[in-house]
Amino acid sequence: SSGINAEYGVMARRWMNSTLLNLALRRESIIPFLDGGTEAFKGHCRVVVPLTTACIECNMDLYPPQRNFPLCTIANTPRLPEHCVEYAKIVLWPKEQPFGADVAVDGDNPDHITWLYKTAADRANSFSISGVTYRLTQGVTKRIIPAVASTNATIAAACVTECLKIATSSYRYLDNYLMFNNIDGVYTFAFKSERKENCLACSRASQKLTFAKSDPLQVMLDTIGSETGFNLRKPTLTTVVRGENRTLYMSNIPQMEEALRPNLTRSFGELELENEQEIVVTDPGVKMPVHFILTLT
Repeated sequence: SSGINAEYGVMARRWMNSTLLNLALRRESIIPFLDGGTEAFKGHCRVVVPLTTACIECNMDLYPPQRNFPLCTIANTPRLPEHCVEYAKIVLWPKEQPFGADVAVDGDNPDHITWLYKTAADRANSFSISGVTYRLTQGVTKRIIPAVASTNATIAAACVTECLKIATSSYRYLDNYLMFNNIDGVYTFAFKSERKENCLACSRASQKLTFAKSDPLQVMLDTIGSETGFNLRKPTLTTVVRGENRTLYMSNIPQMEEALRPNLTRSFGELELENEQEIVVTDPGVKMPVHFILTLT
């Protein structure tokens, strides 16, 4: 059996990747899967064979970080229509509360998008910026990446072709990454993506982090939660202190998060953590726990 993965966003891909790796590590089944994705005129197709080829997590650095605009720019010197939409969403929405207190922006609510569009258009006019449309407002609010039919068709065809090769053993499948670029002419390139020795998912190696013993626990959360780090956004941290299991922080249960929140401002020393301390992190984005070894200076 095999599968084709064309999920929107990185987190869904990470979950699928860790789920299939978990099956392989437990020796239940090795299920190859095809990962395809597009971004306007660019796309990719890759073949992932758990524990054999590079997995999704091995190549996390290939995904571009989410685009954000500096608050000082959108507040003081907007230059793009996107700046005006972000200003309406980040600054004016919580200030004016157009649909009542504590009502968050819902990108699927037409009334919310309409209010943001009109507000952003007024701000754009005051700075002589053109290009604010309803569609742009919705795209910026929901972080929508524009889709191009020809790119989608090409990547879909590549994924189905590779899946057919695997299912029928009719020909050697892709080894293991195909890039596609349709911006200026048509360009494709296939190469073998190597497994990462300390991959978060497929290597099962403990990850090493270095901090000062006086640093607060919040520093570790910032490190493992950053897009350039491990991208663990809703972690639960547990460890063993003096022979007893201890939960340092838990983000996915509100009552526990509130009770353990003071630990974030306490230093590693105050939490009785030692050099070479092992901390186990679980996160909804990855199926298996991640082990970190702390070097405290």
